[in-house]
Amino acid sequence: MAHSEWAEKDYYKDLGVSSTASAEEIKKAYRKIARENHPDANPGDTAAEERFKKASEAYSVVGDKEKRAEYDELKQMLASGAYSSFGGAGGTGFGGAGGFNVSDLFGNDATSGGFGDVFGGLFGDDPTAGASRSRFGGRGGRAGRRTQRSRGADVETELTLEFREATKGVTVPIRLTKPEPCESCHGSGAKAGTSPQNCGTCSGSGMVSENRGTFGFSRPCADCSGTGSVIKDKCPDCSGTGRTTQSRTITVRVPAGVVDGQKVRLAGQGSAGQRGKPAGDLFVTVHVKPDKVFSRDGDDLKLTVPVSYPELVLGGAVTVPTLASKVRVRIPAGTQDGTTLRVRGHGVNKRNGASGDLLVTVKVAVPKNLDEGAMSALRKYSEEEKRSGFDPREGWEGN
Repeated sequence: MAHSEWAEKDYYKDLGVSSTASAEEIKKAYRKIARENHPDANPGDTAAEERFKKASEAYSVVGDKEKRAEYDELKQMLASGAYSSFGGAGGTGFGGAGGFNVSDLFGNDATSGGFGDVFGGLFGDDPTAGASRSRFGGRGGRAGRRTQRSRGADVETELTLEFREATKGVTVPIRLTKPEPCESCHGSGAKAGTSPQNCGTCSGSGMVSENRGTFGFSRPCADCSGTGSVIKDKCPDCSGTGRTTQSRTITVRVPAGVVDGQKVRLAGQGSAGQRGKPAGDLFVTVHVKPDKVFSRDGDDLKLTVPVSYPELVLGGAVTVPTLASKVRVRIPAGTQDGTTLRVRGHGVNKRNGASGDLLVTVKVAVPKNLDEGAMSALRKYSEEEKRSGFDPREGWEGN
């Protein structure tokens, strides 16, 4: 956990203790949460897993004497408004005359990293920062900080598949309209024959630094918007952004066994970043149409097959479909209506190469029209059934 993320965390709350709790109380609280919410004890419970992770992260900080002292000092400074004096001349604070805009803190600019950038300047998490500093920054600040690479936005789209396409996997072309690297300037944003120049204000780092006594404070450079470069002659086709809106076809490979609502991620296929920055990701939400025959239970396929009463009583075999072809299923004599028979290996393909099973439920189909001969035989059977002592409602709670 980087120091720069501590500002947004309440580790004492995550452990259910007060900020004045002793080391032993913190340890006891953590062990209790870990024991009750450990993933091994709560398989499939995402809420418990999240509580376990938060408690583990909290204990790694406030359970350590030195880290706890640094964490407490940071939270005290935040609570006291110690950072309100970082404006420019005149002491107007954030966004005041001569100061910097509050958007530099919270990431409204595309190149800003929010609180992580601000407090990263205090704690020196960036290994590229030069000069020595005290625990909270010290002299030298973040003058050597490299520009954060801000990527393009993620893009979301939807895709609808037939049930059997989803179970087998399929490759599908989709048409998208989104920002792409400008073909005229190849994403640089500069007019053909020219190129971006290093920003003279920040020397190409994208950040400018201030020293305020004990603290070294960094913020995005206003002259280059944190990019580290300036464009004197902008590309007329993209107005210097390095991007133009284009339509193109992308091939999406949907893996076998995808379920309704699942997302498929295509890294780097989202919107292009400004001025050559990396593209975001493409997320494709897959919708699966219901099938007339099959349904799913995880990797198992389910279907219901109609059978006659004699087939259940005497036993027999029925032919049922699978994803690939058909298979014969044996019905043991005396099978009850509604029984589910399992056929191994005829379900949905798993990622490890194995397959789920086919679950076949038998259901009696009652004939609506019988000729007199069949009705006579059925009456005779009914009489024989009664003489044998069979009672279909024996043991039924409604008796």
